[in-house]
Amino acid sequence: QLQLVESGGGLVQAGGSLRLSCAAAGRAFSTYAIGWIRQAPGKEREFVAAINWIGSSTYYADSVEGRFTISRDNAKNTVYLQMNSLKPEDTAVYYCAAAIQGSLVATFSAYGYWGQGTQVTVSS
Repeated sequence: QLQLVESGGGLVQAGGSLRLSCAAAGRAFSTYAIGWIRQAPGKEREFVAAINWIGSSTYYADSVEGRFTISRDNAKNTVYLQMNSLKPEDTAVYYCAAAIQGSLVATFSAYGYWGQGTQVTVSS
């Protein structure tokens, strides 16, 4: 089993930055690929970013490419999402999830462990 807890969300003005953290408890965190997924009210889930087990490969949605950076520290069992140049359309609940594989993957079906989410609100 793997438990994931997100933190770092909050209210920020457009153009600002936030850093989300995803702390994991459980076995073999370093063997899982980790993803960040967001969902805004009335919208479908969006796969924002993902990172493979060792941090050598990453994926970003077009909507966040160049503004968001995903990274991980396996010694701390933590994955980060640095979000810069935030826009009101980034407002959503952000979830981290762990895939049932270590290689990079960006499909929802591959992610078997999910956190409870953290709210990010960007004001205009």
